[in-house]
Amino acid sequence: MAKEEHLNDQMQVRRDKMKKLREEGIDPFGHKFKRDHLSSDIRKEFGDLTEDQLADQGNMVTIAGRMIAKRGSGKASFADLIDRSGKIQIYVRQDIIGEDAYQVFKDSDIGDFWGLTGDVIKTRVGELTVRARKMTFLTKALRPLPDKYHGLQDPETIYRQRYLDLIANPDSFKRFHQRSKIITAIRNYLDSHGFTEVETPVLNNHAGGANARPFKTHHNALDIDMYLRIATELYLKRMIVGGFERVYELGRVFRNEGMDLKHNPEYTSLETYVAYYDFHDVMDETEGIIKAATKVVAPDMKITYQGHDIDLGKDFKRITMVDAIKEKTGIDFNKDMTDAEALQLAKDHHIETEDFWTKGHVISAFFENFVEKTLVQPTFVYEYPVEVSPLAKRNKDNPAMTDRFELYIAGSEMGNAFSELNDPIDQRQRFEEQAKEKAHGNEEADVVDNDFVEALEYGMPPTGGLGIGIDRLVMLLTNAESIRDVILFPTMRPVDNSEN
Repeated sequence: MAKEEHLNDQMQVRRDKMKKLREEGIDPFGHKFKRDHLSSDIRKEFGDLTEDQLADQGNMVTIAGRMIAKRGSGKASFADLIDRSGKIQIYVRQDIIGEDAYQVFKDSDIGDFWGLTGDVIKTRVGELTVRARKMTFLTKALRPLPDKYHGLQDPETIYRQRYLDLIANPDSFKRFHQRSKIITAIRNYLDSHGFTEVETPVLNNHAGGANARPFKTHHNALDIDMYLRIATELYLKRMIVGGFERVYELGRVFRNEGMDLKHNPEYTSLETYVAYYDFHDVMDETEGIIKAATKVVAPDMKITYQGHDIDLGKDFKRITMVDAIKEKTGIDFNKDMTDAEALQLAKDHHIETEDFWTKGHVISAFFENFVEKTLVQPTFVYEYPVEVSPLAKRNKDNPAMTDRFELYIAGSEMGNAFSELNDPIDQRQRFEEQAKEKAHGNEEADVVDNDFVEALEYGMPPTGGLGIGIDRLVMLLTNAESIRDVILFPTMRPVDNSEN
């Protein structure tokens, strides 16, 4: 077979073997294969039996998987197959499966898929093994896998070709299984507490519900600009107006911003809204969600994240933002302090300010600069300035602050929540203030959403809302350093493949 110019030697050899299989009447890309055991089933069912007990019972199983190792020579060989539940060793003998079938097995490569029926045995060293009685070739791998002894190390390849990462790195495979379990646990918790899961539009006429720069697109048929949602909030609150008293949505949101260890342009968000709750009730709800998610990956509720030992089984600490700043810096942003005094404090502490900043912006900046990274054990920080909380209800005792909290664990924000603003007049005024900030250069500020204000005018009951970044939570619970380690296919800069 003539070598194709774009193939290296290993790839050419595999294509030659593919052609040989066809010449022998074997489909190199086979069809349905019915198995009755996963590798984990075999370990669970037969793992405690002795070599003699297994021999007496003659247990027959049918398995399938990718071959990731092969060893031995002559007329008998061992190999390792992996399926979705783990790895199992197989033992293949020429005198059992036949000379022709054994030659196909010997010629096969690491990465090929096999199905087989055989009896379960234990080797002399006690390893559970399936001794093949009948083998079926299922799929030819035309490219070699990464070196199994070193795993897949290159971050670019890990993120761009996640399938290779999942094959080569068991820790990564486990992490994404854990992600699925975490999301299921969250859904189960909410469903068991009377919530209804809903779906709201991804394409919006206005990008509202948060301070963020949106992705902009154009709808040709309507000839209008539209935006990928930056939050699910405003539609979910419309559901509360409509009578759904407990709703949540788990879904993708999109923000046209920078990328770093904790930010990806698209990520998974959980938002919940409960009628007649205030933000203190939502703290209890949030703690319940986090603990339910933790339990499926750490039953003792204790985790280690980037060197920090964290106990998620204890009651979470609760402290106001002003008190947290005072605790760490000694500065007391009492409610009588003027904007000018606050801005001078920012200057004295080398915090850059913007023209539109007031005291509330300074308080938020002090927290971000001097407190946030110090909050390792789970801590609810509440009462945020109204300037940075355009959708939260004002605190009745201190109108400059809102009934809002954020949850911090290991120095990172894990959740954002507040007693929702349900006063349509106040809401319109805050939208208008946000619009002024936008006019002064704040590209992340909100715009006036007249339809949402109209919905509020029909009446929304007192409501508590919550937002949790699922990717950051998975990072925390699986000890992942980068958000790219918990998103299967993170956003990457395109690669020029024109020469390949």
